[in-house]
Parts: sequence; structure tokens; C-alpha cells
Amino acid sequence: MRKSYRVKKETEFQKVFETHNSFANRKFVVYVMEKPRQPHFRVGISVGKKIGNAVMRNYMKRRINQSILEFKPQLRQDIDFLVIARPQASGLSMKETKQQLKHVFTLANILTTDQSEEK
Repeated sequence: MRKSYRVKKETEFQKVFETHNSFANRKFVVYVMEKPRQPHFRVGISVGKKIGNAVMRNYMKRRINQSILEFKPQLRQDIDFLVIARPQASGLSMKETKQQLKHVFTLANILTTDQSEEK
């Protein structure tokens, strides 16, 4: 994902947290902040140490990032959102990760259409 699509700075993360618009399932938590004049969405990914060692955390981040790329055409463009992986997400396959993210994105109402490409 290009830099312009990422929330990287601590202050930007805190702004999204402070909106208190969170949605969750057993595997992921999503915080959403509306930004009406923004040209495209921005995402921040956080995977805590309870997931595992650095290799496992980076592996989880890559799977989340890939799932978001697959949902990219369906995501609302006027938001910043954070995806936080819960410890239960550590054993998920790629297909399960995508299903769980789709579920929490639907709860958060950030998918513009209900179409999905199941692979």
C-alpha cells in the first residue's frame, strides 16, 4: 500500500482513537474517523505482541494489508480507519482473515457495496 494510503504518525493514530467510533468482532477491532474532504481512504494496522514474535506480527500485517487491497474498490474513500488484530487472530488462514475483516468492515459500514470476490 502506498504511503498516501497509510496512517503512520502517532498523532494521527490518536486522532482516530479519540473519535470513539469502534466496531469489533472476535478477531479484529476497527476504529473509523470521517474525513469528508479527503481524496481517498487511509488505513493504519496495529498488531500487538500478544499475537507472537516479530515474524508472526509481520505475517499478520501482510495478510491484513493484502485483504484491504482486495477490498480497495469497495471501501469508502472519505475515512481514516485503524485495524487492530486481537490475539485470537493469530491462527487464521488468509481466507478466514478476509472473511473476518469483511464482517467487521460491514459492521463499521465502510464497504460501499456488498459485492465480494470470494477466492
